[in-house]
Amino acid sequence: MIERKRVLVLADWYEPGFKAGGPIRSVVNFCSYLEHEFDLYILTTDRDLGDKAPYQDVERDKWVTHGAHKVYYASQPGWHLVREVIADVKPHSLFLNSMFSRCYSVYPLLMKRLGLINQKIILAPRGMLKPSALSIKSRKKRFFLTACKVFGLHKQVGFLATDEAEESDIRKTIEHGAEICTIGNLPGKLSLAPAPIIKSRGELKVLFIGRIHAIKNLHFLLQSLKGLQGSIELSIVGTLEDSSYWTRCEKIVSEFSGNIKVRIFFDVPHKLINDFLRTSHIFAMPTRGENFGHAIFEALALGRPVLISDQTPWRRLKEAKAGWDLPIVDISRFSGTLQGIVEMDQDVYEIWSKGAWEFAKNYIERSDLVSKYIKQFS
Repeated sequence: MIERKRVLVLADWYEPGFKAGGPIRSVVNFCSYLEHEFDLYILTTDRDLGDKAPYQDVERDKWVTHGAHKVYYASQPGWHLVREVIADVKPHSLFLNSMFSRCYSVYPLLMKRLGLINQKIILAPRGMLKPSALSIKSRKKRFFLTACKVFGLHKQVGFLATDEAEESDIRKTIEHGAEICTIGNLPGKLSLAPAPIIKSRGELKVLFIGRIHAIKNLHFLLQSLKGLQGSIELSIVGTLEDSSYWTRCEKIVSEFSGNIKVRIFFDVPHKLINDFLRTSHIFAMPTRGENFGHAIFEALALGRPVLISDQTPWRRLKEAKAGWDLPIVDISRFSGTLQGIVEMDQDVYEIWSKGAWEFAKNYIERSDLVSKYIKQFS
């Protein structure tokens, strides 16, 4: 028998974690699609983003079986542990899922540069080189990127971009000669058909899912809701990451008229997200930048039209009757679009619901993503 190649995936967070959002879903989906093609090992931390306590009912500091792959939940991640795990697994390649993680990216890159390991390294920046992402804690990130160039940490490393925009970000930020492979993110699973929901003229149930952080632009959505006519319900499903930003959002909510109701749900496990999608008419997130936007795809895959910014890979939605991707320089366009959705009746809404589902279906069918990933890691 031909020995299957081993891939060691390094990521700050993994299931049952959910607070880090998209990066966790990227690794989960990678494993779900490829765990029968490769022997996959995941090295990660034993707690969720921002948590002081480790996961409950998860064995730490040993390999545990998770589906058809194995996970090591480290209580004290560090240089020596990373080296020990690499020596133990003897992977053919390392898959790094962060640009700035000390343990799960910087240390392996240093080891490679110093000649301590010889494995092939593939690094997925996960949107961290977008200008909007680099603008947050910019001094530390710029210092790190400069150090990488000076010491050549990214030489002999292959970058994995999810689209042409991220490929351009890598070339601008790292170096023009960087080795880059561009493959779209592996998405979640598609439902068999659009999930049914009743849509009456004059009502709208809106769902926002995301970290409570300025980059997700929740305050823009809240401002766009002010003054809308009809019965509006907004469900905010998020992880509180920036308290001062949330205070800003709460102030806007306090100014809403009585026709707009807001429900707030913090720290919702991913397994419950579909329940929120099924009871909402649209998904809305005027994000300042997404590398992929797993929540966006999951909404489309259930037949929920999306109202998002033009700063994601999901474009030309309106012509497919799958949603709207609008610039975030004009709140009136968002507000006007929302009011138009409020006025949709059942028949019109179902056209857009089907369009959203077919948009997600077409993405899966035309992309041939799995074979591209197999080739990249073989």
